Amino acid sequence: MGRLVMKFGGTSVANIERIRNVARHVKREVDAGHDVAVVVSAMAGKTNELVDWCREASPMHDAREYDAVVASGEQVTAGLLAIALQAIGIQARSWQGWQLPIKTSDAHASARILDIDGSELINRFRERKEVAVIAGFQGINPQTNRITTLGRGGSDTSAVAVAAAIRADRCDIYTDVDGVYTTDPRVVPKAQRLDRIAFEDMLELASLGAKVLQVRSVELGMVHNMPIFVRSSFDKPEDIDPHANQPPGTLICGEEEIMENHVVTGIAFSKDEAQISIRQIEDKPGVAASIFGPLAEANINVDMIVQNVSEGGKTTDLTFTVPASDYARARDTITAAKAEIGYARLDTATDVAKVSVIGSGMRSHAGVAAKAFSALAARNINIRAITTSEIKFSVLIDTAYTELAVRTLHTLYGLDQV
Repeated sequence: MGRLVMKFGGTSVANIERIRNVARHVKREVDAGHDVAVVVSAMAGKTNELVDWCREASPMHDAREYDAVVASGEQVTAGLLAIALQAIGIQARSWQGWQLPIKTSDAHASARILDIDGSELINRFRERKEVAVIAGFQGINPQTNRITTLGRGGSDTSAVAVAAAIRADRCDIYTDVDGVYTTDPRVVPKAQRLDRIAFEDMLELASLGAKVLQVRSVELGMVHNMPIFVRSSFDKPEDIDPHANQPPGTLICGEEEIMENHVVTGIAFSKDEAQISIRQIEDKPGVAASIFGPLAEANINVDMIVQNVSEGGKTTDLTFTVPASDYARARDTITAAKAEIGYARLDTATDVAKVSVIGSGMRSHAGVAAKAFSALAARNINIRAITTSEIKFSVLIDTAYTELAVRTLHTLYGLDQV
């Protein structure tokens, strides 16, 4: 017997029949003797619909009221799943974020979890064997007593935070894929599902373009050493042995629990990139601050940064990337600060993509990046910028070569047969 948190995303609860399927997954774990808390997302498409209603009502809407509206999607799912569980003989009740409570900051639409009181859930496990069905993505700010939401993908974060609060043995994230792959199988058909992946590697994959998990949920798992198991809700509930050592899926865990680290774990890519190059800036102290200070004030996240000093050393070119959604604001911010920065020309590009190679095994292997540069050159793929860290490196290339680059690197590092 153990204690589990089971999280189900929007496609897993898309309609009543899918919710009944989720109820059977939960019943399987309850019948195996586990204490179970379930965290649910809104039904597929519902959050987008609610967001559109807010925008239609007023393009400049109150963020607090926006949260009150969009949080309702998860509330509906939680109630429906509790009803479906009761219908098959499982004692269950729904919980909204404020009822636990899940306490958050007051940054509406992107709040961060501050604390969760799991004591009442634990008491109900002991006294009633009651399944808790919790609305994900939401909480409450204790100062204002207003409902808050955690941003897109926030139900993953809710689930891992609840798992930590109730001292669960594992947090199972049920989704429409059966685990974490070495790269996107739609781009590389030979992509392999990983049985296990270290928190650090998963954090890099998630932050660099993999869409399986929200970055903050992986961060929470790593901080609390909470194993996260990514698995498919489309597997038939009755075909899964709840006592199996590991059913189909990918376990995200501490590096010490992985017998042997591969040099490269996976390849991530993102086409949501824009490049900005500031030409012929005077090379003097404070120039970088005059560029990145205004961008920070505009809440624009800067990623890759490359600086080239001229031969004479008097001027420098500085290139960086931002999310494509922030491109126009970043360009306008730099243009507005031209007098302070003192540059000669601004060059921009939106037809760029970032391809990243991730693997904690890189720490102990030399020449990993060099192999990639040679392989990409052999394919006539030009690299615009490079960034590196201890366990990953990223290259910026033309969007048109994204799939070719990913397939080339996937094969280069032997990931076709992991």
